[in-house]
Amino acid sequence: MNELYPIFLKVHQLETLLVGAGFVGLEKLTFLLKSSPHATVTVVSVEISDEIREIARNNPRIRLIQDAYHSRYLDQKHLVIAATNFPEVNKTVYRDAKERYLLVNVADTPEYCDFYLGGIVTKGNVKIAISTNGKSPTTAKRLRQLLEETIPEDINEMVENINKYRDTLKGDFEYKVEALNKLTEGLIKKD
Repeated sequence: MNELYPIFLKVHQLETLLVGAGFVGLEKLTFLLKSSPHATVTVVSVEISDEIREIARNNPRIRLIQDAYHSRYLDQKHLVIAATNFPEVNKTVYRDAKERYLLVNVADTPEYCDFYLGGIVTKGNVKIAISTNGKSPTTAKRLRQLLEETIPEDINEMVENINKYRDTLKGDFEYKVEALNKLTEGLIKKD
């Protein structure tokens, strides 16, 4: 049973710590920035890949600290991602983050994750997150690819138009919901 509760975080308003700057750290950082290009991320690692250095060079919201992990790096952070090649370091990051009630994700270790970085489809204002409950990231990837091909490119224009229409509606919340439901019911026609 999938007990996950999907939410969309305004990561650009939060402070994120990424521990690890190798291949997995690069993957996590790239994914985060693809979905939220204005995310503020502090990257801590003894070694920092050239690719992550290049990303930081072109993004003033990425801060690099070349150092071993220490719990002080959790200060004033909201989210934590542990992505080192050392399971014991990742577990230490997890334990330290939990002591501070921070949300943490330990790469490739579902039992040490408060959240997963699932597949994401973005078309303008429309964003769809896909989760397999940490069981199969490759399935989430394939579903993302399917949805990217299926959802029309002009969906953002439709969303903008519906938003403008919503602003013209008079009446209480219930009336507005009913009117918008009627307007959008054609989106999922069943033949």
